[in-house]
Amino acid sequence: MFKFNRKIHKAISDLEMVEVTEVDGVRSMHLGSPTIQSSMKVKDPFALVLAYSWGMLSSLLFKPDVRNTVLVGLGGGSIAKYVWQACPQIKQTVIELNPQVIKVARSHFFVPENDERLNIIEGDGIAYIQQHLGSCDWLMMDAFGSNGLPPDFCTQAFFDDCAEALTPDGLFAINLWGSDKKFDIYMQRIEQTFDQRVLMMPTGKPGNIIVFGFKPELAMPDLITLRKRAQEAMQAHAIQFLDLIDRLQGANPNDGKVFTLSRD
Repeated sequence: MFKFNRKIHKAISDLEMVEVTEVDGVRSMHLGSPTIQSSMKVKDPFALVLAYSWGMLSSLLFKPDVRNTVLVGLGGGSIAKYVWQACPQIKQTVIELNPQVIKVARSHFFVPENDERLNIIEGDGIAYIQQHLGSCDWLMMDAFGSNGLPPDFCTQAFFDDCAEALTPDGLFAINLWGSDKKFDIYMQRIEQTFDQRVLMMPTGKPGNIIVFGFKPELAMPDLITLRKRAQEAMQAHAIQFLDLIDRLQGANPNDGKVFTLSRD
């Protein structure tokens, strides 16, 4: 939960109320509740503030050659604008249902206008995924609302659609709450969709867990390879990737070298 200090913006829409608060130089977006959806350092607007966003960006360790990504759920745009600034080789499409979120992300969170590497679309993420099968290298889901993960974004059919939207060597990443009572159900569905080729990464308090699903032609790196990639990536990114690999190793069955994929 978040203790408000200074409210600097409020926007009402037919969907969810969008509020912006600021505390000690950190600006945050809220969607109809005190829960923080996105945060930004006002003096360093492209830096990643929330731990879960570091976990999402660790996808780069699994698929270093990624060239295009689809992100469902803009929020304050932390992930989108970081990729835009730090990963110029990636073209990204962002789908956001609430037009006020897009407006506020640009007016208060320094999200850039659309260009050849960033295309923010107002629309339904589920429909977009169903209409773009087999086209995405890296699909990210970060679509929390005021009541958590929308029900339509956690069904078996939805996860199956996400897998179909990926290229044969594509990567799926979703931000989930570890305290969600249905977390185990969501994990089982994702594991069914990706034939058990799934890893989860706790990112620390307040309990966000990033879950990754690997398409058959995307090799799941061993821990030695991941640590080497993490060390290299830390030269270019201000993200503690090695700590994230430790969290990944602690949360998934492995023999110290490779992941075994069986949670029994």
